[in-house]
Amino acid sequence: MDPSMERPTPPLHASRWGLNPEITFLNHGSFGACPHEVLAAQAELRRRLEAQPVDFLTRQAPGLIDEARNTLADFLGADPAGLVFVPNATTGVNAVLASYPFTAGDEVIITNHTYNACANAARYWAERAGASVKVASVPFPISNPAEVVESIVAEIGPRTVLGLIDHVTSETALVFPIEQIADALHARGVEVLVDGAHAPGMVPLNLETLTAAYYTGNCHKWLCAPKGAAFLSVRSDRRSQVRPVVISHGANAPLDERSRFHQEFDWAGTADPTPWLCVPEALRVMGSIADGGWPGLMAANHELVLNGRRMLVDALGIPEPAPPSMIGSIATVPLPAGPGHPPGAFATDPLQDHLWSDHRIEVPILAWSGAPHRQVRISAQCYNQPADYAALAAALVAWHTPD
Repeated sequence: MDPSMERPTPPLHASRWGLNPEITFLNHGSFGACPHEVLAAQAELRRRLEAQPVDFLTRQAPGLIDEARNTLADFLGADPAGLVFVPNATTGVNAVLASYPFTAGDEVIITNHTYNACANAARYWAERAGASVKVASVPFPISNPAEVVESIVAEIGPRTVLGLIDHVTSETALVFPIEQIADALHARGVEVLVDGAHAPGMVPLNLETLTAAYYTGNCHKWLCAPKGAAFLSVRSDRRSQVRPVVISHGANAPLDERSRFHQEFDWAGTADPTPWLCVPEALRVMGSIADGGWPGLMAANHELVLNGRRMLVDALGIPEPAPPSMIGSIATVPLPAGPGHPPGAFATDPLQDHLWSDHRIEVPILAWSGAPHRQVRISAQCYNQPADYAALAAALVAWHTPD
């Protein structure tokens, strides 16, 4: 490797992850990354599982899931009676949509920032019931959070029954004012399903005070739990209506101290529960990294990503596309026009391929439905450092101003 391309000494906490030190990893937002300590806890749980699978899955796992649920509920400010684990937030969204009592002519509101997988789910489940999906156009770049609320409320009609709203958007990396959105829709008789895929561990949460009926989020992203750990939280008046997408033994299991809601979601067939069971260890490990615990870590990642965004917009000579208050630990910066993002969930923009192959920078170049159509999204986790964003800025400038 050219000495000029070598990365500076990694930050103090980088050694807690198994990330390749020869790459610049700026895409924590896609799939997260799991610290060694959490993976070690998972390995021990898997050892116990394989030592006696029947004992672990039938006798030990229910109590362990309850313990993990209670710990996570405390972190989220949620009622554990309404909290269940799911493999990912997309599964949580589908469970709610598949269970929702739509009637012909009903309407679901999403936005032009809605995650593609969840927009697909909304259209599928709505159309099956004869309902429809309306798209609220939220601007990007954006100047203030009020524009989000106004754009969504403007689309409410007499048959609007549900809003599927992102807490932190994926493509544009905006923190939506979810409390104000939920209150505004609730006041108009519209229930809210929050896709909070990125939010846990990025922004503070108190689900008990949120008027939304449903909230789903990932634990494998900013909580740094193993892949396969996510949750769905359902308000008390809606729990009896929500069923998992996979119907299994819990549908007619004898009721004891465990609710039907818990029984159905906790066991959907043979699966590895260890990602769920590692959530308490992930909360402990990540909460111990920064001064001030979790609030300190969130604040540090927020400042780091704002610093990185500033480097990029300065290098590209463009204004910041959103106020700092609408940024968490990811940020999107518009790019000059290019060949565009080819179709397909895992197809990549030529610039993304170039950054990886020529600079060993892992960062997504995303398509956007409206102008400017193309953007780069950076993430900030405590294994990152300012030099990572400086390297990306230099590479972007070189790409757009070739010799």
